[in-house]
Amino acid sequence: MAVLLFFLYGVQFAVARDGGQWEQTDPEVRQWYRSLMQPDNPSVSCCGEADAYWCDEIHVKDSKTFCNITDDRDNEKLRRTPVPIGTEIEIPDRKLTWKYGNPTGHSVVFLSSGGSVYCFVQGGGV
Repeated sequence: MAVLLFFLYGVQFAVARDGGQWEQTDPEVRQWYRSLMQPDNPSVSCCGEADAYWCDEIHVKDSKTFCNITDDRDNEKLRRTPVPIGTEIEIPDRKLTWKYGNPTGHSVVFLSSGGSVYCFVQGGGV
């Protein structure tokens, strides 16, 4: 029983929120969002577009990686929790991924509604 509780405690559940707001998105980009998995937990999705924010201002401070939100898209239209432009997000090393490329033209951070980082994918094309 203790092993089961330890396993359940260690697993992070991420539920992608898709309310149809991405139907007009380029199919290649939509598929990219759907294919992303958390680098530290490869059986769990990074979530979807409703959890994704452009975070193009990247810097390192005290050996930690940070990005600042640069996403000016309409949060209501995207059905996502607003995160103000300029908000600094610490990116844990275990959340950095580049395995799947990035067709968006932006660095993208995937955040839970509470602000936890699911994944971070640096921009730079496919």
